[in-house]
Amino acid sequence: MFHARRFSARVLAVALALAAPGLARAADRIALVIGMANYAHIEPLSNTLNDARGIAQTLKGIGFDVTLTLDTKGDDLRQIVDDFAFRSETADLALIYYAGHGVEVQGENFLIPVDAEIRSNVDVQRQSVSLKQLLVAVDHARKMRVIILDSCRNNPLGDALDLTQLQQPGQPAGDGTTRGAGGLAVPSPDRGTLVAFAARDGQVALDGLGANSPYATALMEKLPQPGLEISLMFRQVRDQVLKATGNLQEPHTYGSLSGEPFYVAGSGTGNVADVSVLDPTLAWAAIAPEQEPQFLALADAGDTRSMLGLAYMRLNPDSDRYDPVEAAGFLERAAEAGAPDAQWELARLYEKGIIGTAPDPVKALELFRKSADQEYAKALNDMGFFYYQGSLGLTQDKAKALDYFRRAADQRHPEAQFNYAALIDDGLVEGKGPEDAARYLYEALRSGNEDVLNLLSERPTMFSAETRRDLQAILKKFSFYKGPLDGDFGPGTQKSIREAFGIES
Repeated sequence: MFHARRFSARVLAVALALAAPGLARAADRIALVIGMANYAHIEPLSNTLNDARGIAQTLKGIGFDVTLTLDTKGDDLRQIVDDFAFRSETADLALIYYAGHGVEVQGENFLIPVDAEIRSNVDVQRQSVSLKQLLVAVDHARKMRVIILDSCRNNPLGDALDLTQLQQPGQPAGDGTTRGAGGLAVPSPDRGTLVAFAARDGQVALDGLGANSPYATALMEKLPQPGLEISLMFRQVRDQVLKATGNLQEPHTYGSLSGEPFYVAGSGTGNVADVSVLDPTLAWAAIAPEQEPQFLALADAGDTRSMLGLAYMRLNPDSDRYDPVEAAGFLERAAEAGAPDAQWELARLYEKGIIGTAPDPVKALELFRKSADQEYAKALNDMGFFYYQGSLGLTQDKAKALDYFRRAADQRHPEAQFNYAALIDDGLVEGKGPEDAARYLYEALRSGNEDVLNLLSERPTMFSAETRRDLQAILKKFSFYKGPLDGDFGPGTQKSIREAFGIES
């Protein structure tokens, strides 16, 4: 089922071999584990270092490349987070776990380093690391982004910090307090990013009576279980914590997972990669039969991702569950509920007419538009294709096409990035030049798209010498390239391109 539109004369080729023999990919799953306990100026914590060490060991045991940092000062923590952000760009999954003090100030969540000396909310803002900074740090991971905060155990700062010191001109004043009961504010992560709290927003998590908190204990038991899809894993963690705390603590997750399933400890099938399968019909085929009833129950409760997954299971022609009509039914339900990924997939079915009926381009275009209106990158790219070619009943309009392609590229759709770079290089995008084209090419390369890697390696002269020089400049800026800025993609530039992609020599 997987495909992507191509429109430019410099079409992305069918994927070739990833790399020459002897080259290895950088770590595909990385984690940053942070534990704070021995605070210099506020109440210390008991189990956080044990929790961080235990989570780090658990993640290492299932193949993660783990960075563990304990009792870290603010400046050092910010540098560690910045370094992790750069590494996450070539990882399929980037995960951050934090155990320590965390507070909410004016609706924003802050994680407190051990050396923080806080007398006002301004100090919270200046000396802490915000959840927003962690979200930025994982934002460019290629497949999945997860942040786990075991950080709402209490409010160590009291209830009388001056919120007005953080107030911006024109904003209404706050109520004069942080959350007196402790807890954190509701986050709003982007699609494909999951934020997990040890307790629901506004609640206080328990430190536990043993060596680990109830939440960390549940995570350490559930994370290593192969074949357990990530959405079900966090639900099982929630159920275990509720049971262990007598319903006093309810973990919660926020965010919208992508349409592909993910198995933190592997699929357990031995023949389906964890996050690298491009065809969602194959990826969802790895769902164990005993998990399907759980997805059916979630779908009945209105969970659109479960509806989408159940549809993909029934779109695999090699599966006993193959039933395109039933798949279309699940997609219809999810699309009507407003899920843009389901709208896009259903549009493709109507476009091709493979649900037992003739193609319906009018219905297909309606669904493509609805999905694109929600800034869903694949739909944006397709709408650009339709307007560029004048297809699916639309009148050719290259100005609209360029706008859709730009929006898809800015959503980090790698093929849109590549093709938009090609259009810029052709001089077709007003106000943009070689430096912009090079930036989009670099970002497409960092996204992990193998077609981009192969084309830049094998056919670099499809781009102008100016764009090639500017790409070399970007590679040099990030220490991938050390040679001259001459636009010649010789061995040195080729090596830097592979390293930027994430291939280690």
